Amino acid sequence: LVFTASLLLGTSITISSNHWILAWTGLEINTLAIIPLISKSHHPRAIEATIKYFLTQSAASALILFSSLANAWSTGQWDITQLNHPTSCLVLTMAIAIKLGLVPFHFWFPEVLQGSSMITALLLSTLMKLPPITLLLITSQSLNPPLLTLLAISSALIGGWMGLNQTQTRKILAFSSISHLGWMIIVITYNPHLTLLTFTLYTVMTTTVFLSLNQIKVLKLSTMLISWTKTPTLNAAMMLTLLSLAGLPPLTGFMPKWFIIQELTKQEMTPTATIITMLSLLGLFFYLRLAYHSTITLPPNSSNHMKLWRTNKTPSTSTAILSALSTSLLPLSPLIITMF
Repeated sequence: LVFTASLLLGTSITISSNHWILAWTGLEINTLAIIPLISKSHHPRAIEATIKYFLTQSAASALILFSSLANAWSTGQWDITQLNHPTSCLVLTMAIAIKLGLVPFHFWFPEVLQGSSMITALLLSTLMKLPPITLLLITSQSLNPPLLTLLAISSALIGGWMGLNQTQTRKILAFSSISHLGWMIIVITYNPHLTLLTFTLYTVMTTTVFLSLNQIKVLKLSTMLISWTKTPTLNAAMMLTLLSLAGLPPLTGFMPKWFIIQELTKQEMTPTATIITMLSLLGLFFYLRLAYHSTITLPPNSSNHMKLWRTNKTPSTSTAILSALSTSLLPLSPLIITMF
């Protein structure tokens, strides 16, 4: 309870602050609150993940502090919106890229997710991404668009490419997160509200997938092959959510990609829009693979795993609501874009 409350407190402090030191304090509270949650199982892999997470986040926090100090030294301002010093802008972009796990600072993220439990991995993929993205949103007018575009396309490429040969579900979802972050970052200087919309819908869809995987106790693809006997309805809903994460119409996940491509075309960045759209096909491959493993096909070879009895437990109400939101929001696009 204390650690969860600290997570919410740290996030709230960062997203509501105007002063660099206060924002940095919120990020530190977040980091210190999630560390015991990652290492809770006392497994050697969990301890390794905790150390990796602590070292990378400490380096990123130090860079954010350095960036804000350099900016305050040159402008006399501690206000987050007054980020005018070029070196500070560059250092801040790198620091937040480390915090988010953007390419080329992504190496820690899949390893940390692999060493965490499903619920902790869910927090790392969603709630822990909110404060750094908020800082990017607030400072978006000061950042360097070509650098952000380069980071975004690299993230979409590496996130899709490295997810192709993974067999662990948490690692696949980690590379999926890196790929989606590329879509969020590419449009942040032109339309920050669109980044916020993309992050919100990504959070809903990822939460659905993590909660579903947590309920059917699937950690790797080989056990996913036989999980359909346990909860057929939940597996079918998860298949649709995975296809939604891939961005296929007429599901919810198509909406942010559609709006981002439209915005990039308006900014006369048609080649960039074409490249990032082509790179999303890499992600589509491993989402389809997950979907096939969860519901569509039986394994072609005889499995060594014992078939599971169908469980009497029904999926929780929250999972049901999130599944509905993850698959059926596309017709409400005009209303949602007006709200954002």
